[in-house]
Amino acid sequence: MLTWFVVLYLLVSIGIGLYASTRVHNSRDFVVAGRNLPLPIVTATVFATWFGAETVLGISATFVKEGLGGVVADPFGASMCLIIAGLFFAPLLYRMNLLTIGDYYRVRYNRVVELIMTVCIMISYLGWVSAQVVALGLVFNVVSDGAVTQQAGMVIGISVVLTYTIFGGMWSVALLDFVQMTVIMAALLLIGVLISGDAGGVGHVVSHAQAAGKLNLLPAGGMEVWIPFIGAALTMMLGSIPQQDVFQRMTSAKDEKTAVRGSVTGGVLYFGFAFIPMFLAYAATLIDPKVFGNLIESDSQMILPSLILNHTPLVAQVLFFGALLSAIMSTASATLLAPSVMFTENILKHFAFRQMSDRQMLRTMRIILLTFGGMVLWFALHSESSIFHMVENAYKITLVGAFVPLAFGLYWKRANNQGAFLSIALGLGSWMLMEVLQPDTYWPPQLVGLLMSFSGMLAGSLLPNFIGRYAEPHRNPQHPTSPGEMGIGD
Repeated sequence: MLTWFVVLYLLVSIGIGLYASTRVHNSRDFVVAGRNLPLPIVTATVFATWFGAETVLGISATFVKEGLGGVVADPFGASMCLIIAGLFFAPLLYRMNLLTIGDYYRVRYNRVVELIMTVCIMISYLGWVSAQVVALGLVFNVVSDGAVTQQAGMVIGISVVLTYTIFGGMWSVALLDFVQMTVIMAALLLIGVLISGDAGGVGHVVSHAQAAGKLNLLPAGGMEVWIPFIGAALTMMLGSIPQQDVFQRMTSAKDEKTAVRGSVTGGVLYFGFAFIPMFLAYAATLIDPKVFGNLIESDSQMILPSLILNHTPLVAQVLFFGALLSAIMSTASATLLAPSVMFTENILKHFAFRQMSDRQMLRTMRIILLTFGGMVLWFALHSESSIFHMVENAYKITLVGAFVPLAFGLYWKRANNQGAFLSIALGLGSWMLMEVLQPDTYWPPQLVGLLMSFSGMLAGSLLPNFIGRYAEPHRNPQHPTSPGEMGIGD
């Protein structure tokens, strides 16, 4: 019975996605929904995109084992990322009227910086999307009681997501995100009420977690514990800002105020609702300590699915797996679309097919989307990382390479090409060296990379300049042509 409800939900999702495709008339509709999304839809698409497999399965499992200190990257860093992006980046980026975050690096610096940043950002999506595909396989395996293998479930799941995303682009993603956010919120609240009763009430669960030290957010100790803690927090807090999916949600809004409010509201909602899966997972250890204690050691990602299947009625099971599928599919569609759009706009269009028409560009985006989906599926099938760590690791490359050129380019008028190149080189270089030579030191490699990236930008921009500052003006007549017109760096 549960399997048929899941099948029905998938068919409805495909139907909504195909309906949304009727709104796609050009590449701008496909990428940023024509910049017409109202506040409720922007909020929903920010929330639903980030509320993915790692939030429901990964964070909850990590919390049970490590407490709040183990999930500082997500939801604490992740929600702060959305709030910071909304307050400090959305206004300036929205005014620029660009199609991708890669376009920003070309306008502010040059095409070489654009190419490097596009590749870095695209690579960062591989782990994030793969985590969603792994989770889809897990869901199909669980709800079918093993009739569908996890590998077959991955293939089915990504096929469904690709179907509606290829046709509807950002319109499909946005409309489905609104539906999926509603399902997620309603289901988690209802299941929270049901499970809290079995576990002795909210107060009992919270007091037990506090007594066990699970609610201690800040580490106890010296620099050897504080530095890794800061590194984990900054990885998603800052590393997620220079991402195409964040950029798309802000620039798909109907106006600047909507972009700001949607991002901030989505971040606040994400932070609040991310605690419900953590509560449920910890409650499970009180309901049946032996069974769930064994799961913590063997396969902690199965704590919540096992709890729902064995301790709730069918209605709650349908709601939970509907919410879980909603969370996974909304994130998967967004994170498949973003790198595909960047590859087409920032690499193919400017380095291979310079005379590409809008219709050709739209068709190419769809082909690249399908190709990237195949690559992600292969990576997911061969990866042994947990869902949480696949996502957390995804943002390291953008933290050390892309964040500083973005932030300094917007807020420091002296930032130039030389500073950007040195920032990228030192950030990426030091990060990779640390990962190879000193991966186990208490200095996280990505934190070293971020500090070196800051140093490179400052040194390169303040030293005598040997590289032209604005070598590649943006020539699209709909877009600003210089940093002065964009209102940045003043």
